[in-house]
Amino acid sequence: MAEDKRGKKAPRIRKVAPTVRELTEAAAVKAPAKKTRRLKVPTPVHKALAPLGKVLAPVGKVLKWLTPRYFINSWRELRQVTWPNRRETWRLTLAVFIFAIVFGALVAGVDKGLDVIFKHVVLK
Repeated sequence: MAEDKRGKKAPRIRKVAPTVRELTEAAAVKAPAKKTRRLKVPTPVHKALAPLGKVLAPVGKVLKWLTPRYFINSWRELRQVTWPNRRETWRLTLAVFIFAIVFGALVAGVDKGLDVIFKHVVLK
């Protein structure tokens, strides 16, 4: 720690850890936009299907209009999810099983204790 002019230790300044949202936004700003892959020279199939794309464009706009915004926004959120890897999945699954066993044993113990108390006090 640094010392000030009087020889006393200067107060410690804590840095606030960034939130997940701030980290994601910072990464999005730093990362360049994804470039779409386009064919430089259209193939004969693309040339043949080009008029069909012009005809189907209004259909796509109508489908987008008919699709509720809820599903569109849900799909966008789902793409932003960071999924756990295999090791982390097994670790979390094991934690859930252990918690379920411990909680079940706790409930069974309380149930047994209340059963004994009920039988000795009320049914006596």
